[in-house]
Amino acid sequence: MLAVGHQRQRALILALLTSLLLWNLPFGGLILYPFKLLATWLHEMSHGAVMLLSGAGFEHLKIFSDTSGIAQAQYSVGIAGRAAIHSAGYMGTALFGAVLLVLGQTRPGARSILAALGAGLGISGAIWIANSYGQSVAYIGGAVCIAISLVPSERLALLVTNFIAAQACINAVLDIRVLFRTDMVINGQVAGASDAHNMASATFGSHWLWASIWLGWSCLCFYVALRVILKRHIQQEDLAIHAAARAQAIPADAATPRDD
Repeated sequence: MLAVGHQRQRALILALLTSLLLWNLPFGGLILYPFKLLATWLHEMSHGAVMLLSGAGFEHLKIFSDTSGIAQAQYSVGIAGRAAIHSAGYMGTALFGAVLLVLGQTRPGARSILAALGAGLGISGAIWIANSYGQSVAYIGGAVCIAISLVPSERLALLVTNFIAAQACINAVLDIRVLFRTDMVINGQVAGASDAHNMASATFGSHWLWASIWLGWSCLCFYVALRVILKRHIQQEDLAIHAAARAQAIPADAATPRDD
């Protein structure tokens, strides 16, 4: 059990260190490009999910080659609904990444997550994604996730799941940088205000305030996920140590029943 726990820790640490390293290498952006597109998909699907829950309706989303994206509602809603929709992209991506980190620490869990993620990508491509590039991203990404979930190597599924989760958490933090700009750029063109500007217009404060709040939320989600994982590993190691101690304390003749 201790060996399995150490393998999970190594997978998580390797995923985090590799992510941070690639972000600072000249060619790192090319390797991380598919994961950046996945983060965009998570962002826009988070908007879409809240659109459905708020009654605004989810008309479609688009993902572009510059890793930008946009989600479109069908109907207008009140202030509370608009606020929830504007907040959903950054808050949802961070929360999803944190949940993936926590749930993806077991090999069966990692396989299930990859299979579910692959299915979600494929379904969204068929129902909500409205541009051909975005559909290609969803179908190819979904096929890759499902294929990895079926590969006999459970270590690979564990490593990939942790890497996807780490990228979701890191992107949720780094992407907030664009909110401090005056304009939002989608597919290489200025396309109006950012989520933070829209949030400030719908509620109160400035875009700086909401960008800072969402940044704090992203960091908090990442921190809580790591704390939960660490606490779980410590508990598992304690149980394994106590079980081993009890096993050693039982005499061999007492552990084996005899017929008298």
